[in-house]
Amino acid sequence: MEIRHLTPDYAVSPQIAPEDVAAIRAAGFALVIDNRPDGEIPADLHTDRLRLVVEAAGLGFVANPVIGGAITTENVTAQREAIAAATGPVLAYCASGNRSSIVWALSQAGLRPTAELIETAARWGYNLEPFRPHIDALAAR
Repeated sequence: MEIRHLTPDYAVSPQIAPEDVAAIRAAGFALVIDNRPDGEIPADLHTDRLRLVVEAAGLGFVANPVIGGAITTENVTAQREAIAAATGPVLAYCASGNRSSIVWALSQAGLRPTAELIETAARWGYNLEPFRPHIDALAAR
């Protein structure tokens, strides 16, 4: 597991496993957001199993499955609300961290400049440039 800090309070990573949870807790995270649909992964990594392990470690857990190429308004709203309600740093995961970066940038539209959101994700190799018009549109609301 490689944790990639987009901000001091929001990081992304590829798929986590139950054995990663102690390190996530030790790193100071308060909330884990699962952005990966169960249909993409083996049963031992499904949302319900990871929720049990994460919550047993004393961390919050939010399931917000994001389908690549089909991010919904509900996904964006759920990510924004989870981040806003977090009592400390947030770790969001998906297959590579890319979807967690995209849904984060969309959820932060209007709260941070679009260029900053895109540049922040680019530092970790996530290309959010194709989402610029969508981020701008959300920021204009």
